[in-house]
Amino acid sequence: MPPTNAISHWLWGDKAALQNKPTMRYTFIGYAIHHASATFWAVLFEKVMGRRLDSKDVGLTLAAATAASAVACFADYQLTPRRLHPGYEMRLSKPSLALVYGAFGLGLAAGALLCRRD
Repeated sequence: MPPTNAISHWLWGDKAALQNKPTMRYTFIGYAIHHASATFWAVLFEKVMGRRLDSKDVGLTLAAATAASAVACFADYQLTPRRLHPGYEMRLSKPSLALVYGAFGLGLAAGALLCRRD
């Protein structure tokens, strides 16, 4: 719960990152922000790469999803003000953040492949 709570720092400030228990105030808002962000990136991924993904090439899909995840990470931590960073970084190590973005890339690839199966 703490990393999900930390996301709600957009509304509640850095004290959100100190919350360890699930609450409506921190966890629900954190989850909603995270879900909206992931959906935004997934829609953008499909809009930009959709025609290429239609080839159903697994390697291409994995490469495109990895690139999209890297762009999302770059945007999250280099292009946005600190106040709008995802918040995970307040509770997770850098190796754990790499796993988060890696899992996101795998999720994008899995979704693209599953939507295009025969």
